[in-house]
Amino acid sequence: MGKTTSDVLDYRKKDRNKFIKTLSQVAILVVLGVMLYNAVFDWKKYEEPNKASWTNDKGFIAISYFGVGRTGTPKLVAKEQLDEQLQALYDQGYQTISQQDILDFYKKKKPLPEKALFLAFEDGRNDSSLFAQPLLEKYNFKATALSYGNKMGNSENKFLQPEDMKKMMENGFWELGSNGYRLTYINVFDDQGNFIGVKDESELSNKTKVGYYNHYLMDFIRDSNMIPIEDRSKMEARINEDYKRMNDTYMNQLGFVPGTYMIMHANTLYGGMNRLVAEANDANIKKYFTMHFNREGTAYNDSEGDLYNLTRVQPEPYWYTNHLLMRIQKDTGEKIRFVRGDEEQAKEWDRLGGTAQFMEDQIVLTSPAAGSGMLYFKKSDSQKDIKLSAKLEGNVIGKQSIYLRYDREKGSFVRVVLHDNELRVEQKKEKGEVQELFKTELSQVIWNPEDLTFDRASVYTREQGESGAPKLEKYPINIKNTRPIEMTVQGDRLSVSVDNTILLDKQQIDPTISSGGVALEAAYSDVNKKDDIYDGVFADVQIASLEQPNGEQQMLFSNVQTGLAGVFRSTKKAISATMDWVIDTF
Repeated sequence: MGKTTSDVLDYRKKDRNKFIKTLSQVAILVVLGVMLYNAVFDWKKYEEPNKASWTNDKGFIAISYFGVGRTGTPKLVAKEQLDEQLQALYDQGYQTISQQDILDFYKKKKPLPEKALFLAFEDGRNDSSLFAQPLLEKYNFKATALSYGNKMGNSENKFLQPEDMKKMMENGFWELGSNGYRLTYINVFDDQGNFIGVKDESELSNKTKVGYYNHYLMDFIRDSNMIPIEDRSKMEARINEDYKRMNDTYMNQLGFVPGTYMIMHANTLYGGMNRLVAEANDANIKKYFTMHFNREGTAYNDSEGDLYNLTRVQPEPYWYTNHLLMRIQKDTGEKIRFVRGDEEQAKEWDRLGGTAQFMEDQIVLTSPAAGSGMLYFKKSDSQKDIKLSAKLEGNVIGKQSIYLRYDREKGSFVRVVLHDNELRVEQKKEKGEVQELFKTELSQVIWNPEDLTFDRASVYTREQGESGAPKLEKYPINIKNTRPIEMTVQGDRLSVSVDNTILLDKQQIDPTISSGGVALEAAYSDVNKKDDIYDGVFADVQIASLEQPNGEQQMLFSNVQTGLAGVFRSTKKAISATMDWVIDTF
Protein backbone atom coordinates (compact mmCIF):
# COMPACT_ATOMS: atom_id res chain seq x y z
CA MET A 1 0.00 0.00 0.00
CA GLY A 2 1.37 3.45 -0.93
CA LYS A 3 1.87 6.29 1.48
CA THR A 4 -1.13 8.48 2.13
CA THR A 5 -1.04 12.28 2.18
CA SER A 6 -1.28 12.09 5.98
CA ASP A 7 1.77 9.80 6.12
CA VAL A 8 3.79 12.18 3.95
CA LEU A 9 2.85 15.17 6.09
CA ASP A 10 3.74 13.23 9.24
CA TYR A 11 7.18 12.32 7.84
CA ARG A 12 7.78 15.93 6.82
CA LYS A 13 6.82 17.12 10.29
CA LYS A 14 9.24 14.63 11.87
CA ASP A 15 12.01 15.70 9.48
CA ARG A 16 11.37 19.35 10.28
CA ASN A 17 11.47 18.69 14.03
CA LYS A 18 14.65 16.68 13.62
CA PHE A 19 16.21 19.51 11.59
CA ILE A 20 15.31 22.14 14.24
CA LYS A 21 16.66 19.89 17.00
CA THR A 22 19.92 19.31 15.10
CA LEU A 23 20.24 23.04 14.33
CA SER A 24 19.79 23.86 18.03
CA GLN A 25 22.46 21.34 19.03
CA VAL A 26 24.91 22.66 16.42
CA ALA A 27 24.30 26.24 17.59
CA ILE A 28 24.99 25.25 21.19
CA LEU A 29 28.22 23.45 20.23
CA VAL A 30 29.39 26.40 18.14
CA VAL A 31 28.78 28.90 20.95
CA LEU A 32 30.41 26.68 23.56
CA GLY A 33 33.31 26.11 21.17
CA VAL A 34 33.83 29.83 20.68
CA MET A 35 33.68 30.38 24.44
CA LEU A 36 36.28 27.63 24.97
CA TYR A 37 38.50 29.00 22.20
CA ASN A 38 38.41 32.49 23.71
CA ALA A 39 39.20 31.08 27.11
CA VAL A 40 42.17 29.02 25.89
CA PHE A 41 43.57 31.20 23.10
CA ASP A 42 43.45 34.70 24.56
CA TRP A 43 45.41 36.49 21.85
CA LYS A 44 44.08 40.07 21.72
CA LYS A 45 45.97 42.78 23.58
CA TYR A 46 44.77 46.07 25.02
CA GLU A 47 45.86 49.11 23.00
CA GLU A 48 47.09 51.88 25.25
CA PRO A 49 45.47 55.28 24.53
CA ASN A 50 47.35 58.41 23.51
CA LYS A 51 47.36 60.18 26.86
CA ALA A 52 49.07 63.25 25.40
CA SER A 53 45.70 64.24 23.95
CA TRP A 54 43.88 64.11 27.29
CA THR A 55 42.65 67.47 28.61
CA ASN A 56 39.92 66.67 31.16
CA ASP A 57 40.66 68.21 34.57
CA LYS A 58 37.06 67.93 35.87
CA GLY A 59 36.38 64.28 36.73
CA PHE A 60 35.25 60.80 35.68
CA ILE A 61 32.38 58.36 36.03
CA ALA A 62 32.70 54.93 37.66
CA ILE A 63 30.44 52.01 36.78
CA SER A 64 30.65 48.71 38.60
CA TYR A 65 28.66 45.58 37.72
CA PHE A 66 27.92 42.94 40.35
CA GLY A 67 28.11 40.13 37.80
CA VAL A 68 27.43 39.04 34.22
CA GLY A 69 25.51 35.97 33.05
CA ARG A 70 24.78 34.45 29.66
CA THR A 71 21.11 35.43 29.67
CA GLY A 72 20.92 37.41 32.88
CA THR A 73 19.12 36.87 36.18
CA PRO A 74 17.61 39.20 38.80
CA LYS A 75 21.20 39.59 40.05
CA LEU A 76 23.35 39.17 36.91
CA VAL A 77 23.38 41.44 33.86
CA ALA A 78 22.93 39.52 30.60
CA LYS A 79 25.96 39.61 28.31
CA GLU A 80 23.87 41.10 25.46
CA GLN A 81 22.64 43.78 27.85
CA LEU A 82 26.21 44.54 28.92
CA ASP A 83 27.25 44.71 25.27
CA GLU A 84 24.51 47.22 24.48
CA GLN A 85 25.40 49.39 27.48
CA LEU A 86 29.12 49.38 26.71
CA GLN A 87 28.31 50.11 23.06
CA ALA A 88 26.25 53.13 24.15
CA LEU A 89 29.08 54.41 26.35
CA TYR A 90 31.57 53.86 23.53
CA ASP A 91 29.31 55.76 21.12
CA GLN A 92 29.12 58.65 23.61
CA GLY A 93 32.90 58.89 23.39
CA TYR A 94 33.79 57.36 26.75
CA GLN A 95 37.29 55.94 27.19
CA THR A 96 38.22 53.70 30.08
CA ILE A 97 40.90 54.76 32.54
CA SER A 98 43.19 52.70 34.73
CA GLN A 99 43.72 52.77 38.47
CA GLN A 100 47.02 54.58 37.86
CA ASP A 101 45.21 57.23 35.80
CA ILE A 102 42.97 57.96 38.79
CA LEU A 103 45.95 58.15 41.14
CA ASP A 104 47.73 60.53 38.77
CA PHE A 105 44.57 62.62 38.39
CA TYR A 106 44.29 63.25 42.13
CA LYS A 107 47.93 63.20 43.20
CA LYS A 108 49.69 64.75 40.19
CA LYS A 109 46.79 66.68 38.60
CA LYS A 110 47.30 64.82 35.34
CA PRO A 111 44.34 65.11 32.91
CA LEU A 112 41.94 62.38 31.88
CA PRO A 113 40.18 61.78 28.55
CA GLU A 114 37.28 64.15 27.88
CA LYS A 115 34.82 61.42 28.81
CA ALA A 116 36.55 59.18 31.31
CA LEU A 117 35.11 55.88 32.57
CA PHE A 118 36.38 53.62 35.35
CA LEU A 119 34.82 50.20 34.72
CA ALA A 120 34.70 47.40 37.28
CA PHE A 121 33.16 43.97 37.94
CA GLU A 122 32.68 43.01 41.58
CA ASP A 123 32.41 39.76 43.50
CA GLY A 124 35.15 37.87 41.62
CA ARG A 125 32.83 35.74 39.47
CA ASN A 126 34.44 33.78 36.66
CA ASP A 127 31.34 34.16 34.45
CA SER A 128 31.82 37.93 34.61
CA SER A 129 35.32 37.51 33.27
CA LEU A 130 34.23 35.01 30.62
CA PHE A 131 31.41 37.13 29.19
CA ALA A 132 33.03 40.54 29.65
CA GLN A 133 36.38 39.66 28.04
CA PRO A 134 35.16 39.68 24.40
CA LEU A 135 33.42 43.00 25.00
CA LEU A 136 36.52 44.61 26.47
CA GLU A 137 38.34 43.49 23.34
CA LYS A 138 35.55 44.79 21.11
CA TYR A 139 35.65 48.32 22.56
CA ASN A 140 39.27 48.31 23.74
CA PHE A 141 38.07 48.91 27.30
CA LYS A 142 40.06 48.26 30.45
CA ALA A 143 38.27 46.99 33.58
CA THR A 144 39.01 46.07 37.19
CA ALA A 145 37.95 42.63 38.47
CA LEU A 146 37.38 42.64 42.24
CA SER A 147 37.40 39.55 44.44
CA TYR A 148 37.09 38.30 48.02
CA GLY A 149 40.28 36.99 49.58
CA ASN A 150 38.71 33.91 51.18
CA LYS A 151 37.34 32.73 47.81
CA MET A 152 40.86 32.30 46.46
CA GLY A 153 42.12 28.73 46.54
CA ASN A 154 38.83 27.21 47.73
CA SER A 155 36.56 24.78 45.92
CA GLU A 156 33.86 27.26 44.81
CA ASN A 157 34.22 27.04 41.05
CA LYS A 158 32.11 30.09 40.25
CA PHE A 159 34.85 32.38 41.63
CA LEU A 160 38.05 33.45 39.91
CA GLN A 161 41.18 31.74 41.18
CA PRO A 162 44.74 33.13 41.28
CA GLU A 163 45.79 31.48 38.01
CA ASP A 164 42.72 32.96 36.30
CA MET A 165 43.58 36.42 37.60
CA LYS A 166 47.19 36.24 36.48
CA LYS A 167 46.13 35.17 33.00
CA MET A 168 43.57 37.98 32.81
CA MET A 169 46.21 40.60 33.55
CA GLU A 170 48.50 39.44 30.74
CA ASN A 171 46.40 40.88 27.90
CA GLY A 172 46.14 44.35 29.45
CA PHE A 173 42.34 44.48 29.53
CA TRP A 174 42.15 43.68 33.24
CA GLU A 175 43.40 45.05 36.52
CA LEU A 176 42.60 43.59 39.93
CA GLY A 177 40.79 44.98 42.94
CA SER A 178 39.35 43.66 46.19
CA ASN A 179 36.00 43.58 47.98
CA GLY A 180 37.85 42.52 51.12
CA TYR A 181 38.49 39.20 52.78
CA ARG A 182 35.00 37.82 53.36
CA LEU A 183 31.25 38.33 52.96
CA THR A 184 30.05 37.59 56.49
CA TYR A 185 27.17 39.01 58.52
CA ILE A 186 27.20 39.82 62.24
CA ASN A 187 24.60 40.58 64.94
CA VAL A 188 21.97 38.78 62.90
CA PHE A 189 18.33 38.53 64.01
CA ASP A 190 16.00 36.29 62.04
CA ASP A 191 12.58 37.39 60.83
CA GLN A 192 10.97 36.15 64.08
CA GLY A 193 13.26 38.22 66.29
CA ASN A 194 15.58 35.39 67.33
CA PHE A 195 19.25 36.28 67.68
CA ILE A 196 21.47 34.04 65.54
CA GLY A 197 24.78 35.93 65.79
CA VAL A 198 27.44 35.60 63.08
CA LYS A 199 26.68 33.91 59.77
CA ASP A 200 28.65 33.53 56.55
CA GLU A 201 26.86 34.53 53.36
CA SER A 202 26.73 30.88 52.25
CA GLU A 203 24.81 29.96 55.43
CA LEU A 204 21.93 32.33 54.66
CA SER A 205 20.21 30.39 51.90
CA ASN A 206 16.82 32.03 52.46
CA LYS A 207 17.43 35.71 53.03
CA THR A 208 13.73 36.46 53.45
CA LYS A 209 14.13 34.82 56.88
CA VAL A 210 16.64 37.45 57.99
CA GLY A 211 15.34 40.48 59.87
CA TYR A 212 18.30 42.62 60.92
CA TYR A 213 22.01 42.23 60.24
CA ASN A 214 25.24 44.09 59.66
CA HIS A 215 28.47 43.31 57.82
CA TYR A 216 31.57 41.88 59.47
CA LEU A 217 33.57 45.13 59.38
CA MET A 218 30.67 47.49 60.10
CA ASP A 219 30.17 47.20 63.88
CA PHE A 220 31.20 45.69 67.19
CA ILE A 221 30.16 42.06 67.55
CA ARG A 222 27.25 42.13 70.00
CA ASP A 223 25.12 39.76 72.09
CA SER A 224 21.37 39.27 71.89
CA ASN A 225 20.86 42.48 73.89
CA MET A 226 22.97 44.35 71.32
CA ILE A 227 25.63 44.96 73.95
CA PRO A 228 29.19 44.66 72.58
CA ILE A 229 30.94 41.45 73.60
CA GLU A 230 34.29 42.97 72.62
CA ASP A 231 35.94 46.15 73.85
CA ARG A 232 37.67 48.62 71.57
CA SER A 233 40.97 46.74 71.55
CA LYS A 234 39.30 43.41 70.69
CA MET A 235 37.23 45.03 67.96
CA GLU A 236 40.32 46.63 66.46
CA ALA A 237 42.23 43.33 66.71
CA ARG A 238 39.41 41.50 64.91
CA ILE A 239 39.18 44.07 62.12
CA ASN A 240 42.98 44.30 61.82
CA GLU A 241 43.14 40.50 61.57
CA ASP A 242 40.55 40.46 58.77
CA TYR A 243 42.52 42.96 56.72
CA LYS A 244 45.75 41.08 57.49
CA ARG A 245 44.23 37.82 56.26
CA MET A 246 43.18 39.58 53.11
CA ASN A 247 46.69 40.96 52.66
CA ASP A 248 48.40 37.63 53.35
CA THR A 249 46.09 35.76 50.97
CA TYR A 250 46.75 38.11 48.06
CA MET A 251 50.48 38.19 48.77
CA ASN A 252 50.69 34.41 48.93
CA GLN A 253 48.45 33.76 45.93
CA LEU A 254 49.33 36.69 43.64
CA GLY A 255 52.47 38.25 45.05
CA PHE A 256 50.79 41.65 45.56
CA VAL A 257 47.68 43.29 47.00
CA PRO A 258 45.37 44.93 44.42
CA GLY A 259 45.31 48.70 44.77
CA THR A 260 41.54 49.30 44.56
CA TYR A 261 39.09 48.47 47.32
CA MET A 262 35.27 48.49 47.38
CA ILE A 263 34.05 47.85 50.91
CA MET A 264 31.01 45.73 51.69
CA HIS A 265 28.64 47.41 52.22
CA ALA A 266 28.74 50.84 50.57
CA ASN A 267 27.63 54.21 51.94
CA THR A 268 28.28 53.35 55.60
CA LEU A 269 31.91 54.17 56.33
CA TYR A 270 32.31 57.87 57.28
CA GLY A 271 28.55 58.22 57.44
CA GLY A 272 26.62 55.96 59.82
CA MET A 273 28.75 53.40 61.59
CA ASN A 274 30.26 53.60 65.07
CA ARG A 275 33.12 56.13 65.07
CA LEU A 276 35.63 53.72 66.60
CA VAL A 277 34.81 51.01 64.06
CA ALA A 278 35.09 53.56 61.25
CA GLU A 279 38.53 54.62 62.47
CA ALA A 280 39.73 51.00 62.57
CA ASN A 281 38.58 50.46 58.97
CA ASP A 282 39.99 53.76 57.78
CA ALA A 283 43.46 53.00 59.14
CA ASN A 284 43.56 49.57 57.49
CA ILE A 285 42.19 50.76 54.15
CA LYS A 286 44.85 53.45 53.92
CA LYS A 287 47.50 50.95 54.99
CA TYR A 288 46.73 48.33 52.34
CA PHE A 289 45.06 50.15 49.43
CA THR A 290 45.78 53.13 47.20
CA MET A 291 42.13 54.06 46.59
CA HIS A 292 38.71 53.18 47.91
CA PHE A 293 35.28 53.32 46.25
CA ASN A 294 33.34 53.72 49.47
CA ARG A 295 30.04 54.98 48.03
CA GLU A 296 27.45 53.68 45.57
CA GLY A 297 24.52 55.28 43.79
CA THR A 298 26.23 58.21 42.07
CA ALA A 299 28.51 57.73 39.08
CA TYR A 300 30.48 60.98 39.00
CA ASN A 301 33.74 61.76 40.85
CA ASP A 302 35.00 65.34 40.47
CA SER A 303 38.50 66.72 40.87
CA GLU A 304 37.80 67.71 44.50
CA GLY A 305 37.02 64.13 45.46
CA ASP A 306 38.83 62.00 48.03
CA LEU A 307 40.81 58.98 46.82
CA TYR A 308 39.47 57.04 49.80
CA ASN A 309 35.86 58.10 49.45
CA LEU A 310 35.13 57.63 45.74
CA THR A 311 31.71 56.71 44.35
CA ARG A 312 30.38 54.40 41.64
CA VAL A 313 27.01 53.37 40.25
CA GLN A 314 26.05 49.68 40.12
CA PRO A 315 23.65 49.08 37.20
CA GLU A 316 20.87 46.68 38.14
CA PRO A 317 20.06 43.79 35.79
CA TYR A 318 16.60 45.31 35.23
CA TRP A 319 18.09 48.55 33.89
CA TYR A 320 17.69 49.01 30.16
CA THR A 321 20.46 50.94 28.41
CA ASN A 322 18.68 54.29 28.55
CA HIS A 323 18.19 53.83 32.29
CA LEU A 324 21.96 53.80 32.77
CA LEU A 325 22.40 56.73 30.39
CA MET A 326 19.70 58.69 32.23
CA ARG A 327 21.53 58.07 35.51
CA ILE A 328 24.80 59.29 34.02
CA GLN A 329 23.08 62.39 32.62
CA LYS A 330 21.66 63.17 36.07
CA ASP A 331 24.99 62.63 37.84
CA THR A 332 27.21 64.50 35.38
CA GLY A 333 24.83 67.23 34.24
CA GLU A 334 25.95 66.59 30.65
CA LYS A 335 23.62 65.95 27.72
CA ILE A 336 23.44 62.33 26.63
CA ARG A 337 22.48 60.81 23.28
CA PHE A 338 19.97 58.14 24.17
CA VAL A 339 19.44 54.86 22.31
CA ARG A 340 16.38 54.93 20.00
CA GLY A 341 16.35 51.47 18.43
CA ASP A 342 13.97 50.99 15.48
CA GLU A 343 13.90 54.39 13.79
CA GLU A 344 10.81 53.62 11.70
CA GLN A 345 8.78 52.89 14.82
CA ALA A 346 10.27 55.87 16.65
CA LYS A 347 9.09 58.26 13.91
CA GLU A 348 5.48 57.35 14.65
CA TRP A 349 5.65 58.78 18.17
CA ASP A 350 6.19 62.22 19.71
CA ARG A 351 8.39 62.18 22.79
CA LEU A 352 6.86 64.40 25.47
CA GLY A 353 9.19 63.43 28.31
CA GLY A 354 11.99 61.02 29.14
CA THR A 355 13.33 58.83 26.35
CA ALA A 356 12.29 55.67 24.53
CA GLN A 357 13.93 52.70 22.87
CA PHE A 358 11.99 50.70 20.29
CA MET A 359 13.14 47.07 20.51
CA GLU A 360 11.45 44.59 18.15
CA ASP A 361 8.18 43.91 20.04
CA GLN A 362 8.87 46.26 22.97
CA ILE A 363 8.69 49.99 23.57
CA VAL A 364 10.91 50.76 26.57
CA LEU A 365 9.97 54.16 27.94
CA THR A 366 12.46 55.53 30.48
CA SER A 367 11.49 58.33 32.82
CA PRO A 368 13.81 61.18 33.75
CA ALA A 369 15.00 61.20 37.36
CA ALA A 370 12.02 61.87 39.68
CA GLY A 371 9.85 62.64 36.64
CA SER A 372 7.73 60.88 34.04
CA GLY A 373 8.44 59.78 30.48
CA MET A 374 5.68 60.07 27.89
CA LEU A 375 5.11 59.14 24.24
CA TYR A 376 2.23 60.33 22.07
CA PHE A 377 1.12 58.33 19.01
CA LYS A 378 0.93 60.76 16.10
CA LYS A 379 -1.66 58.93 13.97
CA SER A 380 -4.22 58.85 16.80
CA ASP A 381 -4.96 62.60 16.78
CA SER A 382 -8.11 62.35 14.69
CA GLN A 383 -9.27 58.97 16.00
CA LYS A 384 -12.09 59.15 18.55
CA ASP A 385 -12.90 55.44 18.92
CA ILE A 386 -9.89 53.24 19.60
CA LYS A 387 -9.05 49.69 20.60
CA LEU A 388 -5.63 49.18 22.19
CA SER A 389 -3.95 46.04 23.48
CA ALA A 390 -0.50 45.66 25.06
CA LYS A 391 1.53 43.67 27.54
CA LEU A 392 2.93 45.78 30.38
CA GLU A 393 6.28 44.16 31.24
CA GLY A 394 8.05 46.66 33.49
CA ASN A 395 8.98 46.06 37.13
CA VAL A 396 6.09 45.56 39.54
CA ILE A 397 7.27 48.53 41.61
CA GLY A 398 6.71 51.45 39.28
CA LYS A 399 4.00 53.19 37.27
CA GLN A 400 2.98 52.35 33.68
CA SER A 401 0.04 54.19 32.13
CA ILE A 402 -1.91 54.04 28.86
CA TYR A 403 -3.93 57.08 27.78
CA LEU A 404 -6.88 57.20 25.39
CA ARG A 405 -8.34 60.47 24.12
CA TYR A 406 -5.45 62.40 25.56
CA ASP A 407 -5.94 66.04 24.53
CA ARG A 408 -2.59 67.76 24.95
CA GLU A 409 -4.11 71.25 24.85
CA LYS A 410 -7.08 70.66 27.15
CA GLY A 411 -5.29 68.19 29.43
CA SER A 412 -8.28 65.83 29.32
CA PHE A 413 -7.97 62.05 29.03
CA VAL A 414 -9.09 58.57 29.94
CA ARG A 415 -6.29 56.35 31.24
CA VAL A 416 -5.41 53.01 32.80
CA VAL A 417 -2.63 53.09 35.40
CA LEU A 418 -0.69 50.04 36.65
CA HIS A 419 1.05 51.23 39.82
CA ASP A 420 2.81 48.83 42.24
CA ASN A 421 0.49 45.99 41.13
CA GLU A 422 -2.62 48.13 41.65
CA LEU A 423 -4.78 48.98 38.65
CA ARG A 424 -6.67 52.26 38.41
CA VAL A 425 -8.96 53.53 35.65
CA GLU A 426 -9.22 57.33 35.66
CA GLN A 427 -10.65 60.20 33.64
CA LYS A 428 -10.01 63.94 33.58
CA LYS A 429 -12.13 66.65 32.02
CA GLU A 430 -10.77 69.95 30.75
CA LYS A 431 -9.85 72.09 33.79
CA GLY A 432 -11.09 69.29 36.03
CA GLU A 433 -9.53 67.02 38.64
CA VAL A 434 -8.54 63.41 37.98
CA GLN A 435 -11.56 61.23 38.74
CA GLU A 436 -11.21 57.57 39.67
CA LEU A 437 -13.61 55.25 37.84
CA PHE A 438 -12.25 51.94 39.09
CA LYS A 439 -9.49 50.56 41.32
CA THR A 440 -8.37 47.05 42.24
CA GLU A 441 -5.35 45.14 43.54
CA LEU A 442 -4.33 42.68 40.84
CA SER A 443 -3.52 39.03 41.44
CA GLN A 444 -0.40 38.39 43.47
CA VAL A 445 2.92 38.31 41.62
CA ILE A 446 4.92 35.19 42.48
CA TRP A 447 8.63 35.80 43.00
CA ASN A 448 11.56 33.69 44.10
CA PRO A 449 13.08 34.57 47.50
CA GLU A 450 16.50 33.99 45.92
CA ASP A 451 15.82 37.06 43.78
CA LEU A 452 15.68 39.32 46.83
CA THR A 453 18.09 42.23 46.71
CA PHE A 454 19.87 41.79 50.08
CA ASP A 455 20.92 45.32 50.95
CA ARG A 456 19.25 46.14 54.26
CA ALA A 457 22.32 46.20 56.51
CA SER A 458 21.86 48.81 59.21
CA VAL A 459 22.47 49.99 62.76
CA TYR A 460 19.63 48.89 65.04
CA THR A 461 18.58 48.40 68.66
CA ARG A 462 17.75 45.24 70.60
CA GLU A 463 14.07 46.20 70.52
CA GLN A 464 14.15 46.47 66.74
CA GLY A 465 15.91 43.14 66.37
CA GLU A 466 13.53 41.33 68.69
CA SER A 467 10.51 42.80 66.94
CA GLY A 468 11.19 40.56 63.96
CA ALA A 469 11.81 41.47 60.35
CA PRO A 470 11.40 45.16 59.52
CA LYS A 471 8.33 45.98 57.51
CA LEU A 472 9.19 45.54 53.87
CA GLU A 473 7.16 46.46 50.85
CA LYS A 474 5.10 43.67 49.35
CA TYR A 475 7.38 43.29 46.34
CA PRO A 476 11.14 43.79 45.92
CA ILE A 477 12.07 46.59 43.56
CA ASN A 478 13.78 44.21 41.10
CA ILE A 479 10.83 41.90 40.31
CA LYS A 480 9.41 41.97 36.77
CA ASN A 481 5.94 40.89 35.69
CA THR A 482 3.75 40.80 32.57
CA ARG A 483 0.16 42.07 32.50
CA PRO A 484 -1.85 41.79 29.26
CA ILE A 485 -4.22 44.77 28.97
CA GLU A 486 -6.93 45.57 26.45
CA MET A 487 -8.84 48.89 26.30
CA THR A 488 -11.69 49.98 24.05
CA VAL A 489 -13.24 53.44 23.99
CA GLN A 490 -16.26 53.95 21.72
CA GLY A 491 -18.61 56.87 22.04
CA ASP A 492 -18.98 57.54 25.76
CA ARG A 493 -18.24 53.94 26.76
CA LEU A 494 -15.00 52.37 28.01
CA SER A 495 -14.14 48.69 28.38
CA VAL A 496 -10.99 47.38 30.09
CA SER A 497 -9.70 43.85 30.55
CA VAL A 498 -6.54 42.71 32.37
CA ASP A 499 -5.09 39.19 32.29
CA ASN A 500 -7.92 38.32 29.84
CA THR A 501 -10.51 39.18 32.50
CA ILE A 502 -13.02 41.97 31.91
CA LEU A 503 -12.84 44.56 34.69
CA LEU A 504 -14.97 47.27 33.08
CA ASP A 505 -17.63 46.55 30.48
CA LYS A 506 -18.90 49.64 28.63
CA GLN A 507 -18.37 51.92 31.60
CA GLN A 508 -19.75 55.39 30.90
CA ILE A 509 -17.19 58.18 30.69
CA ASP A 510 -17.73 61.91 30.64
CA PRO A 511 -19.09 62.79 27.16
CA THR A 512 -16.99 65.98 27.06
CA ILE A 513 -13.86 63.77 26.82
CA SER A 514 -14.40 63.28 23.12
CA SER A 515 -11.08 64.06 21.41
CA GLY A 516 -7.38 63.35 21.72
CA GLY A 517 -5.02 60.50 21.01
CA VAL A 518 -3.08 57.60 22.50
CA ALA A 519 -0.15 58.12 24.89
CA LEU A 520 2.11 55.93 26.99
CA GLU A 521 3.67 57.02 30.28
CA ALA A 522 6.27 55.67 32.71
CA ALA A 523 7.21 57.00 36.17
CA TYR A 524 9.03 55.72 39.23
CA SER A 525 7.29 54.72 42.45
CA ASP A 526 8.23 56.39 45.72
CA VAL A 527 8.29 52.88 47.20
CA ASN A 528 11.64 52.54 45.46
CA LYS A 529 13.92 54.53 47.77
CA LYS A 530 17.03 53.54 45.84
CA ASP A 531 16.23 54.64 42.29
CA ASP A 532 14.06 57.47 40.92
CA ILE A 533 14.32 56.37 37.27
CA TYR A 534 11.90 53.80 35.86
CA ASP A 535 11.63 51.76 32.66
CA GLY A 536 8.06 51.23 31.51
CA VAL A 537 7.92 48.33 29.05
CA PHE A 538 5.04 48.13 26.57
CA ALA A 539 5.16 44.94 24.48
CA ASP A 540 2.99 43.67 21.62
CA VAL A 541 1.29 47.05 21.30
CA GLN A 542 -1.61 47.15 18.85
CA ILE A 543 -3.64 50.31 18.22
CA ALA A 544 -6.69 50.04 15.98
CA SER A 545 -9.27 52.58 14.81
CA LEU A 546 -12.94 51.62 15.22
CA GLU A 547 -14.21 54.40 12.99
CA GLN A 548 -14.35 52.56 9.67
CA PRO A 549 -17.64 52.89 7.76
CA ASN A 550 -17.92 49.12 7.27
CA GLY A 551 -17.44 48.46 10.98
CA GLU A 552 -14.02 46.86 10.52
CA GLN A 553 -10.93 47.77 12.49
CA GLN A 554 -8.06 49.66 10.87
CA MET A 555 -4.67 48.85 12.42
CA LEU A 556 -2.80 52.10 13.10
CA PHE A 557 0.21 50.63 14.87
CA SER A 558 1.55 47.20 15.77
CA ASN A 559 4.92 45.97 16.99
CA VAL A 560 3.81 42.35 17.33
CA GLN A 561 6.38 40.08 15.73
CA THR A 562 4.68 37.98 13.03
CA GLY A 563 5.75 35.85 10.07
CA LEU A 564 9.43 35.03 9.75
CA ALA A 565 10.38 37.62 12.38
CA GLY A 566 8.10 35.92 14.89
CA VAL A 567 9.42 32.47 14.01
CA PHE A 568 13.02 33.67 14.29
CA ARG A 569 12.34 35.26 17.69
CA SER A 570 10.63 32.11 19.01
CA THR A 571 13.48 29.92 17.73
CA LYS A 572 16.05 32.22 19.29
CA LYS A 573 14.28 31.99 22.65
CA ALA A 574 14.07 28.20 22.40
CA ILE A 575 17.77 27.86 21.60
CA SER A 576 18.66 30.22 24.44
CA ALA A 577 16.54 28.24 26.92
CA THR A 578 18.19 25.00 25.74
CA MET A 579 21.66 26.47 26.20
CA ASP A 580 20.75 27.63 29.70
CA TRP A 581 19.66 24.09 30.50
CA VAL A 582 22.89 22.62 29.12
CA ILE A 583 25.06 25.06 31.10
CA ASP A 584 23.08 24.57 34.33
CA THR A 585 23.04 20.78 33.95
CA PHE A 586 26.61 20.10 32.88
